[in-house]
Amino acid sequence: QVQVVESGGGLVQAGGSLRLSCVASGRAFSIGTMGWHRQVPGNQRELVATITTGGSTNYADSVKGRFTISRDNAKNTVYLQMNSLKPEDTAVYYCNAERLWQYYWGQGTQVTVSS
Repeated sequence: QVQVVESGGGLVQAGGSLRLSCVASGRAFSIGTMGWHRQVPGNQRELVATITTGGSTNYADSVKGRFTISRDNAKNTVYLQMNSLKPEDTAVYYCNAERLWQYYWGQGTQVTVSS
């Protein structure tokens, strides 16, 4: 079993920055792609960014140029640096980690951007 725990959410004004962190632990060897998704109540969960063990990244168009995903493979940790935040970035942000073709999710961390 793999446990995934996010941290770093909070309240920030529009134009500000936040950095989210996510650690995968437990049977965390052979962790593959890690990523961030977000969800607003009443909407589907949407992909924000993913990163492979080799460092290849993928971003949603809505966050390109503002968000940066990175990871520390030795620590099974992934980060999401969010700059130039907008009110529409307000959501619960979820981290996930892939291991042996199974996906493990965290409980989420709230990000609120005030206008």
